[in-house]
Amino acid sequence: MVDRRLLLDLPRSSDEVGALAWEAIRKFYEDLASVELGTETIEPWLATWSHLDALVSEAASSAMIAYTCDTEDAEKEAAHLRFSAEILPKVEEHGVRLARKLVESDLHPPGFETVLAKFRTAIDLFREENVPLFSQLEELGATYQRITGSMTAEWEGKKIPLPQLAPHLQSSDRVVRKNAFLASVVPFLEAKDELTDLFDSMYARRQRIASNAGFANFRDYVFPAKFRFDYSPDDCLRFHDAVEQTVVPAVARQLRERQSRLGLDHLRPWDLALNPYQVEALRPFSEAAELIEGASRVFGRVDPQFADDFHVMRDEGLLDLESRRGKAPGGYCDTLQVRGRPFIFMNAAGVMNDVMTLLHEGGHAFHAFASHKQPLIWQRHPGAESAELASMSMELLASPYLVKPDGYLDEMDARRAMVDRLEDVLSSLAHIASVDAFQHWIYTSGEGAEGSARDDAWLRVRARFVPGVDWSGLERERASRWYRQLHIFLYPFYYIEYGIAQLGALQVWRNSLRDPISAVRAYRNFLDLGATLPLPELYRAAGAGLVFDAGQMGDLVALVEEQAATLREGLPPRKVASD
Repeated sequence: MVDRRLLLDLPRSSDEVGALAWEAIRKFYEDLASVELGTETIEPWLATWSHLDALVSEAASSAMIAYTCDTEDAEKEAAHLRFSAEILPKVEEHGVRLARKLVESDLHPPGFETVLAKFRTAIDLFREENVPLFSQLEELGATYQRITGSMTAEWEGKKIPLPQLAPHLQSSDRVVRKNAFLASVVPFLEAKDELTDLFDSMYARRQRIASNAGFANFRDYVFPAKFRFDYSPDDCLRFHDAVEQTVVPAVARQLRERQSRLGLDHLRPWDLALNPYQVEALRPFSEAAELIEGASRVFGRVDPQFADDFHVMRDEGLLDLESRRGKAPGGYCDTLQVRGRPFIFMNAAGVMNDVMTLLHEGGHAFHAFASHKQPLIWQRHPGAESAELASMSMELLASPYLVKPDGYLDEMDARRAMVDRLEDVLSSLAHIASVDAFQHWIYTSGEGAEGSARDDAWLRVRARFVPGVDWSGLERERASRWYRQLHIFLYPFYYIEYGIAQLGALQVWRNSLRDPISAVRAYRNFLDLGATLPLPELYRAAGAGLVFDAGQMGDLVALVEEQAATLREGLPPRKVASD
């Protein structure tokens, strides 16, 4: 909170900040910049700056949450854009100014080394001419969310939000699956020209941002901008190669098993969403209330504190889970920094993947609860590599408790769901490698500015990492897949983190197979640390390490395949109707 020794009268709440014009907010940052730093003032100065940033962050998060929950409301879009495109870029500019003041003071609080490294990097990268470019990118990002959030599919004479096709994509009737798949792709094919022009604009601005900062391309700029101190672009290329060597063959084996189980001559893209180990798709819940109550019990089995935290979210209205028209696509967990409360957003449609999504976002939420005890905002939220370790580890740590009465499924269905989940871990790693490799190509090849070249490159990358499925006659549909990957549009290069974290989560899970109590204890310790340590040390606290090479990756792939095979042995041979 504010230290009155600084005589700065900050707003009392984020709601108050949300009603202020930028000129009023700017004054608080200018007042902080005018404070003379010394041994007596450094700690209250940092606390006040941290609280101001938390107020602005929470106001911006509240506006973003309101908009993503209802992208068709023009007032909510305007409020979101006011923060994302106008206020936050200017806050970042003033933050760099304050960071420079701190660094030049040589007054470095103990335990602040990781934060200072980020401050120094932000100072080095900052260019005033980039501020309006980042504002323009936020506006373009809101346009993407508006376009995709309003997409609907024609289904049985009605227009429904795309996430509501999920149960039909898992139908045992192959014709239904095919129709659902094609219906899900049509909106992106129809919006292709608009999305191509949108990405052209994003690409041009990102490359200009990099050039302004003295970098050859946006890829080289984004690594320091994301504070990737512990791995490099070359490490990511090693990751791609390791996935090709170890994961892709394992996925090919999975696909052959799937083809055999389904009794098909060849797999088509509409054969990938259903679980091949049961005739009817799992329907673990029908209403959001069932999803919430089941998750509460599952989280409590992992650790009682997680259930307590989740109850707070439930009771305070911090969950928006059901799919509906006008909601932005995807799912996320955002943190309201003043209150120390997370908010979970997703598009549930009653399928098993919704349960896994809630477990995933729950991991983020518990990270937010645990790290909020850190005194300063910069010490709470680590990079995405650690944030995703929290979420992906929770998926695996919670999986043993999906069985009723605590969970959603009977024992046999829980085995089926776990086999499906383990297979998805491997196919996700292949997808992650393809998304990351594609983005490396976009920003370094010299051809990324041209729409058809991007589509062709996507097809080449997918052939490398995701073979084994017959896409004949569906080249346009396959090329359209990257248009629905919102990270490529909104959060460039935010995807390798999922792969790094997935491999870390597999190590946490491996520990839990040996000693579940110790594994959860280490995981809890990791959550508590927030962003106070470098990335390798945070992973070490969780009982994991960073993996980029084929040797270590191959060991984890083998573990997944072994565990899936063991679970598969107990399942009856059931072929799903192919037509």
